[in-house]
Amino acid sequence: MQLRFEIRRSDSPWVDSVWTCTSEQVTTMTSVAAVRWGLVFWEQDGRSYAAVTGPETRTSTAPVPEGAVFTGIDFAVGTSLRALPTPELVDGGVELPDTTRRTFRLDGARWQTPGSDDAEALVERLVQAGIVVRDPLVAEVLRGHDPAVSGRTVERRFRAATGLTRGAVRQIERARTAAELLAAGDTAVDVVAKLEYFDEPHLARALRTYVGRTVGQLREATGGAIALDLDQRLTS
Repeated sequence: MQLRFEIRRSDSPWVDSVWTCTSEQVTTMTSVAAVRWGLVFWEQDGRSYAAVTGPETRTSTAPVPEGAVFTGIDFAVGTSLRALPTPELVDGGVELPDTTRRTFRLDGARWQTPGSDDAEALVERLVQAGIVVRDPLVAEVLRGHDPAVSGRTVERRFRAATGLTRGAVRQIERARTAAELLAAGDTAVDVVAKLEYFDEPHLARALRTYVGRTVGQLREATGGAIALDLDQRLTS
C-alpha cells in the first residue's frame, strides 16, 4: 500500500515542481500542509479528471482514487489564477468540469491536458492568456529583499496572493523539510539544530500539525500512505 512519487524541479519562474504519482492499493492518505496551489490531472478506470488544488494549512486524512495515475503542477508561491484567487482555495480545491483524456476546461477555454514533460508549455500558454498571474512583490520578498512599502502592505499583498501569512509559509515549509530530513536518516537533535527549532517537543508539535507523523514514524517509514515524497526521487 503506497503512493509512488517522482518529482522534478522546474526552471520556469511560474512553476515550483512537476510531479507524477501512482496509487497502488491505497484508498486514503495523510495529506500534508502545503503552501502552493496546483493543477492536478488523473486517470482512473478509463475516465479522466482535472482539479485546481489549494494551499493546505494543516494535515488531514484524504481519500485516494485507487489505481489512479496522477500528473501535477505545483505553482510558484505568489502566482494565482485570474478567475480563482488563491485565498479562495485554501484548505480546498475545485474539480474542473468536462475533462477528457486530451483536454480540460479552465477559465472559459479548453486546454490540452499536459504530461509531465510538457507541463511548462501549458503554463506558458496560460500566462500568455492572462489566466495565471502573479504579484512581483511576493517574489521579491521571498528572495529576501525589502520592498519600499510598509510592512502592513507587504503582509496584505502576500496574503492576497498566497492565501497565507509569511509566518505560515515559513512554518509549513520548515516542517516539510524536517520530515524529509528525518526520513533520510537525520536524528531529531540534528533536525532541531539545522532548522532552528526551539527544542524537540517544538519539532514534534510542528510535525503533528503540518505533516501528521511522529519523528519515529518518519524515521521508520510507518504510518501509511502520505502525500509527500520521502524516497527523495527528485530530479531536475
